[in-house]
Amino acid sequence: MSLQILLNFFLAGVWMFITDNFTPSGFAIGYLVGLLLVVMMRRFFSSRLYLYRIWAVISLFFLFLKELVLSSFAVFKLVIQPRLNIKPAIFELETELKQDWEITLLAALITLTPGTLVLGISDDQKKLYIHAIDFEDIEDAVSSIKNTFERAILEVSRS
Repeated sequence: MSLQILLNFFLAGVWMFITDNFTPSGFAIGYLVGLLLVVMMRRFFSSRLYLYRIWAVISLFFLFLKELVLSSFAVFKLVIQPRLNIKPAIFELETELKQDWEITLLAALITLTPGTLVLGISDDQKKLYIHAIDFEDIEDAVSSIKNTFERAILEVSRS
């Protein structure tokens, strides 16, 4: 992926020298021309086109914002109720993520979402122990995390 980005910037620089246009618009046009060339040469790269990973990162960011807003409203609704009727629980999430940065990102996203907190990670880094402020069903909570954050992180880290 980094080779593709560097190649794209190199081609943009070459375009600026060829056209003798050293302005930001000249660089932008060169970047688009370089991107077109990288797309045409994508079969020579072992990894997928870097734009897919950038799109996956942007999608993960907006997924986190959506989950942040939804869970903030859910916690706010719990707080303003006259009677505190919650069922806190600790549950275990077995993850498919392998690399340290993936597991750390998943734990950070879960912890930053109001109402949930990662208490710990197992020694083999396959299980996360999560506290939820209002808990309904184990299967629902696990599948919710797996189908949102974990799937999005896997999409970013696939090569």
